[in-house]
Amino acid sequence: MTVQDIRSFNRFYTNVIGALDYSRHLYAPYTLTESRVLYELAHTEHVDAADLRARLSLDSGYLSRILGKFERAGLVERASSGDDARRRRVTLTARGREAADLLDERSREAVGSLLSTVPAGDRERLSQALRTVREVLGDGRAAPHPDNVLLREPGPGDLGWIVARNGAVYAAEFGWNADYEGLVARIVADFAQDHDPHLERVWIAELDGRPVGCVMCVRDAAPGTARLRLLLVEPEARGLGIGDRLVRAVVDFARGVGYRELVLWTNDVLKAARSLYQRHGFVLAGEEPHRSFGADLTGQDWRLPLRDGGAG
Repeated sequence: MTVQDIRSFNRFYTNVIGALDYSRHLYAPYTLTESRVLYELAHTEHVDAADLRARLSLDSGYLSRILGKFERAGLVERASSGDDARRRRVTLTARGREAADLLDERSREAVGSLLSTVPAGDRERLSQALRTVREVLGDGRAAPHPDNVLLREPGPGDLGWIVARNGAVYAAEFGWNADYEGLVARIVADFAQDHDPHLERVWIAELDGRPVGCVMCVRDAAPGTARLRLLLVEPEARGLGIGDRLVRAVVDFARGVGYRELVLWTNDVLKAARSLYQRHGFVLAGEEPHRSFGADLTGQDWRLPLRDGGAG
């Protein structure tokens, strides 16, 4: 391979994705760099400007101008970091999140349109080629890093992945039978067929381009109450703080849309998950033995008060 080979590919690929005229390509008033900054802010909690600059390899003055533009447009807010007053915390406003969601939706549509031209038989070959580029140029020998994890909304096939991986992981680790996979399938089907996007949401944790975790926030039968469901982190992705980020995402979302309380049901054998819930302030409200999924278990109800007043 020569330098010219890579330069030639770069010219080809930037043309394919419309990088040179990104705003017109996605019908949005943002450059590719501005869109990437919005994306990082939407998929990473508690971002400091210095961390954002390092993550995107941007000049500090350039990033400052972008954030200033976003602040004037009401897309972001900047404040001193709680950990270090010299650092500036950057957060999306509700308007900023809407802009990021719109960009994400249009980007998915653009990529989907591109993939629609690829024959089905060539898609796995294309996927493997992309993984190879990432591994070779990104040092695929390096251990997974928390910075490479992002939380995103589910795309095509992700809801099916939630069902399949819940069934497989819990069967392998706890010996649960197909009854559990059936329960997960019903929960996911109910969400897919009828949910309020303003009050209910699913997060997929993605590591190096592949899903490795998930969680749901849905309305409970009790007024003003949300329910956390189907928290899962793949075994090989544990230890990166993914479970903590998923639970925090649900708590922040439920509090942000006005729920008064967040509840969940789990089983006592899930010790790591129980410790995680406790760290986020959940309190054990009750437990009861039962036989489900081919095993003798003790079910537990956990509750987290959020605030007075809230969503119905």
